[in-house]
Amino acid sequence: MSAGLRMLTRSRSRSPRTRPRGGGEEPASIPRREVAAEGRKKHRPGKCQQKTQRLHVAYEALDGEKGEGAEPLKVSAWEPQGWQQQLANIRTMRSKKDAPVDQLGAEHCYDPSAPPKVRRYQVLLSLMLSSQTKDQVTAGAMQRLRARGLTVDSILQTDDSTLGELIYPVGFWRSKVKFIKQTSAILQQHYDGDIPASVAELVALPGVGPKMAHLAMAVAWGTISGIAVDTHVHRIANRLRWTQRPTKSPEATRAALEEWLPRELWSEINGLLVGFGQQTCLPVHPRCQACLNQALCPTAQGL
Repeated sequence: MSAGLRMLTRSRSRSPRTRPRGGGEEPASIPRREVAAEGRKKHRPGKCQQKTQRLHVAYEALDGEKGEGAEPLKVSAWEPQGWQQQLANIRTMRSKKDAPVDQLGAEHCYDPSAPPKVRRYQVLLSLMLSSQTKDQVTAGAMQRLRARGLTVDSILQTDDSTLGELIYPVGFWRSKVKFIKQTSAILQQHYDGDIPASVAELVALPGVGPKMAHLAMAVAWGTISGIAVDTHVHRIANRLRWTQRPTKSPEATRAALEEWLPRELWSEINGLLVGFGQQTCLPVHPRCQACLNQALCPTAQGL
């Protein structure tokens, strides 16, 4: 059997007594254990053999391969109505790339001349500072930190009071001083001053959430591990009904989006929607009159 084919089995009974109740649909597949058990039953001496079942074997081509005689499987996946046009309109509105995130996001806050390990650390630090903070404030704090030489060692050698002065007025700056110190110590002790290269290890660091972890993987490591969902992406996805049902948290929105959004779009969706949320789809008093999706947006229709 070709390595690119996956075998599926559907049972077709010869006896009307084995047909399922209601609708008469046949089971899509039979677990291997049940097939093996059925085989053992047939060879037991001294017992009446039940009528055997004939297995109808179908093959699904994997990775774009086409197997001879393969039967395509129909997968009914939900996707929001008109999302392609909505996305195209957002791209048009964001074509100038002049939102704060386009100039001051995490990919613009590190020192490009620093060694790779230091650059990755600076990316992570900028993401930790960005939580509940405007991009302009985060960028200012990063500039002050970089002016003193922003490395794991320099942060650990900076007292808490001075560090607080350098990052103020980022949101929750007192907590972030503690998280930055704790995370930097862990990176020095367990990662030789570098940052982890997996989402699981990143979110285990103090003060690092899923959105930061996915952005760190993308910006620092060049790996798309998932959709980074912040308050802007969470808000807009729900306004456009890009989730099958309303979601109450960014992490729930991430899971809902990843169920249907093509993976090749995951890398752009954060920056695209964050800038859109900063300029047009505002948290309060969204500028629906200036939005190309006004006629396509369910929320705009209700305003």
